[in-house]
Amino acid sequence: MTTTPVGIGVIGCGAISEIYLTNCTAFDNLNIIACSDVVDGRAAAAADQHGIERVCTTEELLADPRVEIAVNLTPPGLHAGIGMQVLEAGKHLYAEKPLAVTREEGQRLLAAAAARGLRIGSAPDTFLGGGIQTCRKLIDEGAIGKPIGASAAFMCPGHERWHPAPDFYYQVGGGPMFDMGPYYLTALTTLIAPVQQVSAFARTTYAERTITSEPLNGTRIEVNTPTHIAANLALENGAVASLQVSFDVWGHHLPHIEIYGTRGSMSVPDPNAFDGPVTVRRAGEPEWVTTPLSHGFTENSRGLGVSDMARALREGGPHRASGELAFHVLDTMAAVLESATTERHVTVASSFERSQPLSPIG
Repeated sequence: MTTTPVGIGVIGCGAISEIYLTNCTAFDNLNIIACSDVVDGRAAAAADQHGIERVCTTEELLADPRVEIAVNLTPPGLHAGIGMQVLEAGKHLYAEKPLAVTREEGQRLLAAAAARGLRIGSAPDTFLGGGIQTCRKLIDEGAIGKPIGASAAFMCPGHERWHPAPDFYYQVGGGPMFDMGPYYLTALTTLIAPVQQVSAFARTTYAERTITSEPLNGTRIEVNTPTHIAANLALENGAVASLQVSFDVWGHHLPHIEIYGTRGSMSVPDPNAFDGPVTVRRAGEPEWVTTPLSHGFTENSRGLGVSDMARALREGGPHRASGELAFHVLDTMAAVLESATTERHVTVASSFERSQPLSPIG
């Protein structure tokens, strides 16, 4: 049976769009109809490179009846506003992470989608890659017993060293929590359980940053969000996890993610990537053992979440990179910053249903 591909419109043709456009043109169930960008010439250049038939304004893109899913790749501060435009136009929304920069914005998006019978999907979709799906399979099979704890860390010196326009990373909705937190929290919660309560501390180490990348080398950035955050997370299954994220660290030896169970421990690969390695040390064993990846999509497969959402549109049933998952991650990140500001534990009110894993290869 032949299924008509789902029409896609891409809003925002900045740095992240390259991998989305490359991959979305390769998925058989997606057809990129149009792209738009407020920067003159950027959408046209993307369209030329990827063979996209239409370059237009966002309003024209949303008025095109062929567009069923609008993929919002704009900066984080624009996610909620453009996302609402998408939903009001009657289109399904797939957003780059984070879903929004405040809980209130995220709640309005979910309510608007529900009222219109529309779907929301959101990055990151890296948890659908071969590495983390292999971890999910092992945990579900009881390879390390019941998860009781985890530790996770992302730390670097900051993005002004490489990103061509890094200012937004240091504003509200940026920082290491809202930039990298979605990868780590999505992995932790889909592998173990949603977050129930948080306790955190945070600091802003430098009031200003200097861009050293081109074309803005030498430009000063005012920092308006915490850049070093340490949080403890109580998960719904009783496990306790720690999460550190920072733009202030020049080097470290901490793992991306480790999960500790009653019968062993697991080293989870970089949640900002799709591949491995996955290593496990079972109770009583002297060494860590690398486990072959059981699932596909081990290359950079950003856009996989869009394809899975399109599958669900045509076949019915839930899609995996869901709005509920993205909102729970947003809710958790907001709770972390709230805890750091108020110096108290903060309850995370939202939750989500863990999606079905992807099928193994072979």
